[in-house]
Amino acid sequence: MLFVNKILPLFLLPLGFSLLCLMVGVVLRKRLLFWYGVLVLWMFSMPVISNALMRFVEGAPRRMPVHELEKADAIVVLSGMLHQIDGAPLGEWGDAVDRFEGGVDLFKAGKAPVLVFTRGQTPWHPYRVPEGELLAKRAVLLGVPQKSIRLTERVGNTAEEAVAAGTLLGGRKNIILVTSACHMPRALLLFEKEGFRVVPFRVDYQTDDMDQLTVLSYLPNGAALAESETALREMIGWVYYWCRGLVR
Repeated sequence: MLFVNKILPLFLLPLGFSLLCLMVGVVLRKRLLFWYGVLVLWMFSMPVISNALMRFVEGAPRRMPVHELEKADAIVVLSGMLHQIDGAPLGEWGDAVDRFEGGVDLFKAGKAPVLVFTRGQTPWHPYRVPEGELLAKRAVLLGVPQKSIRLTERVGNTAEEAVAAGTLLGGRKNIILVTSACHMPRALLLFEKEGFRVVPFRVDYQTDDMDQLTVLSYLPNGAALAESETALREMIGWVYYWCRGLVR
């Protein structure tokens, strides 16, 4: 499962696929294959393409105000926002820090009595502190009572987070789920499969409705390529879980 979830998509995403086409094209002296790889790399490196893909997976670019949400049994914040380095005992923030801030804001607004962090930990970094433990310490520093924080068992992906949250919360099935907007559709399906009644709280939007097309929208850059790959990875996740029958 780890190979299918984490490694196989590398060869399906634009960078890996393009490099594969380029190498095979050079070795076999197939110009058409070579230039096909160049075209794919160029296309997915254009902001006009990457923004369209990201908008598709994120949905409408509107963050729901905290006061509009109904109360729930728990707030569940998914991992994926910290970098662990020497000299930073609580880690350093990555791009998805809005997940943590959104969860804390919801708790302080009284939207649920319990704040859940997942003990995210990838198999190839077994000696790192599970992310949820660091987030819990950060939350306490911001005034969240320790008794109101819950941690799941160690998890390696979103499917495991959903199962672990179900085990942790038991019969408390009304939750507010906090994760990045592009990740929410897949996460929502998986948590609903575990019997949760989910109120999604999308954060960490990568696009907005103020973008205007300019000549730069058609010029390739590394940031656009990364955005395309993030969006496509989510789409591959949808297809993978659908093929396994995990979602309908």
